[in-house]
Amino acid sequence: MGITKTDLFTEKQNELAKVAKVFAHPARIAILEYLIQSNTCINGDLVQELGLAQATISQHLRELKEIGLIKGSIEGVSVNYCIDAMRWAEVQNLFQGLFDGFPKISGCC
Repeated sequence: MGITKTDLFTEKQNELAKVAKVFAHPARIAILEYLIQSNTCINGDLVQELGLAQATISQHLRELKEIGLIKGSIEGVSVNYCIDAMRWAEVQNLFQGLFDGFPKISGCC
C-alpha cells in the first residue's frame, strides 16, 4: 500500500476524511446511538447491548475517543463514556459545510 498524500489536501478535508473513516463502521454508529440515547454508559453495558466482545467494544471506543467524539471518566473499576458535546458540534459543522456546498436545486449532470 502506498502512503497517502495528506499534504495535498486542506486541513479541513483531512479532518473530515478522518472523522468519516471513524463513522464508517456500524458498531461505532451503534455505540454513538446508544450513548446519545442513554446520555452516558459503562463499557459493560455496551457489551450486553451490542452483543460484541469486550475487546471489540474497547477497540471501537478507542477509535471514537481518538477523534474526540467521546470522553470517559473512571469510576472504580468501570469507565463511563459520554458524547463530547463540543466536539460533536464541531463534527456536525464539518459535515454540514460539505452538504451545504451542494445546491438545493440542481439540474442534471
